Amino acid sequence: MSHPIVVITDTEELDPGPGVRLLSDAGFEVRLAGSRDPDVIAALAHDADALIVGYARVDAALLDRLPKLRVLATMSAGHDMIDTVEAARRGLWVANLPHAATEDVAVHALAQALSLTRGLPQADAVVRSGGWSQDLTETPRRAGELTLGVLGLGRIARELTRIAAPVFGRVIAHDPHVPDRPDGPERVDLDTLVRDADILSLHVPSTPRTRGMVNAGLLARMRRGSMLVNVSRGDLVDPEALLDALDDGRLAGAALDVFPVEPPAAADRLRSHPRLRLSPHSAFLSDASLRAYATEPARNVIAWWTTGRPHTPVVVPADATSGQGAS
Repeated sequence: MSHPIVVITDTEELDPGPGVRLLSDAGFEVRLAGSRDPDVIAALAHDADALIVGYARVDAALLDRLPKLRVLATMSAGHDMIDTVEAARRGLWVANLPHAATEDVAVHALAQALSLTRGLPQADAVVRSGGWSQDLTETPRRAGELTLGVLGLGRIARELTRIAAPVFGRVIAHDPHVPDRPDGPERVDLDTLVRDADILSLHVPSTPRTRGMVNAGLLARMRRGSMLVNVSRGDLVDPEALLDALDDGRLAGAALDVFPVEPPAAADRLRSHPRLRLSPHSAFLSDASLRAYATEPARNVIAWWTTGRPHTPVVVPADATSGQGAS
């Protein structure tokens, strides 16, 4: 029996070694593409059984070139880089990593919210320039008197509401797709969330309905002097509308970990606006999450090969045994 073949697309800063070792020990032939280029991926994966995907776009055109493919495993909780509708139509498994960085991203969102609230970068700049408290241009706000609004209630958002509850005076959330839970935050409709939040934190996937949802209309409904945090997906926010809201004072500040184009161009105003707090798509990053991103996609592929089902599927073929590699 020939070895099953798995191709790992792009890994960015991730060391794929631990995952490669797991797959090799399980009998897989492992190939590293090290690229998002569909031509490079197709050349290496034309006979592959499995694909482990970083940020590479996997659409119908690429899938047409991978006739043996049976399972795709992402190196993230998000799976919007894969055309899941097309994968389902072709009877492919798609698996993600729902838990790898839940704590890290939730803590990052809270840290960004508190940094905005307390004006920490401004305070740092004052001290470094030789000034002191009398030189602060804005007075920090007390978190216990503010409302944190959370848009979306997936795993990361639920963790954020849990750890933020003792800090903020009120935590509210909106997600029409997640059932209410007795231990969850106060649930409100979208209009109330946008109207009442002093800080609005985004935690929804990128879909045709959510792309650009934070536009001029939504920002105009937010409280004057409110703030925005986005650790989810860059295309949720219309960047020009955001910059306009910061310029006219509708928003007192915003914190972005994700951007419509990554990294932003050197001349992009998102890089230089004084009311923006930025991080380089690093909310997920920790020593623990890096280990998980390397090993857990491999474990999903190995589980599919040995049992017929990955551990954490988000797309299940109509015939749930159709992805089984070996029994």
